[in-house]
Amino acid sequence: MGFVLDTADLPPGERIDAVHAAMMEASVPSHVIHENPGGDVRTRLEVWDLGTANVFVARSSGLRLLRTAKQARQDAAPVVALSVQLRADGHHEQLGHRQTVPPGALMMADLSSPYDFSWSGDGAAGCIQIPFEQIGLPIDVIRRAAVNLRDSPLYGLMTDHVAHLVREAPSLSVDPAAHLLGRGSIELARALLASAAHAEPRARDVLDETLLTQIRAYCRRHLVDPDLRPAVIAAAHNISVRHLYKICAQADFSLEQWIIGERLRGAREELRRPEHRHRTIAMVASRWGFSDPTHFTRRFRRLHGVTPREWRRMSAEQPVPENSPAAGSRATESD
Repeated sequence: MGFVLDTADLPPGERIDAVHAAMMEASVPSHVIHENPGGDVRTRLEVWDLGTANVFVARSSGLRLLRTAKQARQDAAPVVALSVQLRADGHHEQLGHRQTVPPGALMMADLSSPYDFSWSGDGAAGCIQIPFEQIGLPIDVIRRAAVNLRDSPLYGLMTDHVAHLVREAPSLSVDPAAHLLGRGSIELARALLASAAHAEPRARDVLDETLLTQIRAYCRRHLVDPDLRPAVIAAAHNISVRHLYKICAQADFSLEQWIIGERLRGAREELRRPEHRHRTIAMVASRWGFSDPTHFTRRFRRLHGVTPREWRRMSAEQPVPENSPAAGSRATESD
């Protein structure tokens, strides 16, 4: 379930305080300064979860977000935000670097540090917020990347990806595969930052895996697509099927088995959710690409240690213990 604040639903006298409180909830502590506080303040804030990452969208009349050094010290917030400007020019200053961000452009903000971000008039921006620990790169590499994003060949890909996440966030966040999409987005962000920072030797390792990262992210977005086949995947990345298999072999990575595993994990999540209890096991199996319910049950039990029906019952009765076979399968998940 997303978090949404729309000042259109509030009396004018309550809007400024409500926006400040909501901004603290959605992102990090900062001073929220409205361009025309005595005028018509219009703001809509949205936060949508994608596993360990989230999508944050702000649409507002003229606005300035000023995070001071004191606020950064009191609340370190080790989070990276990769943001696409949607409307009006954004103006961003952080760590001695100033930039103007036109609509359609991507920027990075280190939310653990002071910054000054603003736009004038009606503006909007949307970002994916990712904890540093999920990025898996040193802080100096992440900060060096901030000023060189456009130097990376992945800049356009990440820009389009974030714009798509922002545009479709409400539906993507409630999809059973939302957490998988979040993981794919984090992988792509990691590759972009390592590339933009020219971090040797780490960048070379990451860039060697870039195409495979893109392939995994693509597959996660299309796990419920019955036409997700090697030929389709290869065509989407402008490579041959032979080259696709070569990339996977170099990484000792079985594409077909990985897709099956991801689909089984997606099905497990769907079976766990109360709002999907009306769906039969066969319906869930079919949605995740298994035309034969018996084959689905056999593969599900092999991976998770319980049958789909047993897992659904366990989920309905009580939270699954961490040491149960099904819960334990989480610890063995790999990319």
